[in-house]
Amino acid sequence: MAQVKLILLDDIEKLGLAGDEVHVAPGYARNYLLPRGLAAKATPGTLRLVESRKAMIAQRRAQELADAQALAEKLAGLEISIAMQATEDDQLFGSVTARMIADELKAQGFDIDHSRIKVDPPIKSLGGFEVEVKLHSEVEGKVKVWVVRG
Repeated sequence: MAQVKLILLDDIEKLGLAGDEVHVAPGYARNYLLPRGLAAKATPGTLRLVESRKAMIAQRRAQELADAQALAEKLAGLEISIAMQATEDDQLFGSVTARMIADELKAQGFDIDHSRIKVDPPIKSLGGFEVEVKLHSEVEGKVKVWVVRG
């Protein structure tokens, strides 16, 4: 199958970092990467542009990593409580979802997307659980979640 050669303008998880030259399927390039401005066609002009931005990209990466590490430290001491209906033997009617945890974090002042919260295995009983939050490609935070009878 044919591949399209692109230069990434932004870091994309599981594909590459900004400035990398990648080969992707034409549909992925045409429908996702190019319209969102995440990549550009690999031309000599684009290569020169990326080379001139290398220092700025490295500085931005370092700042994002520092911000993620600071947020992970704040989350480490955080405990949130989610009220759920449960049976008499402490089994939940349903389960605690990543979206519920994200909403509770937002109420506490942390704006974290629910797709970055990993609830594995699913929370289906009352009690305390540690949930991983992927803040950066190199940084994961942990949040203590208490599920109480509601």
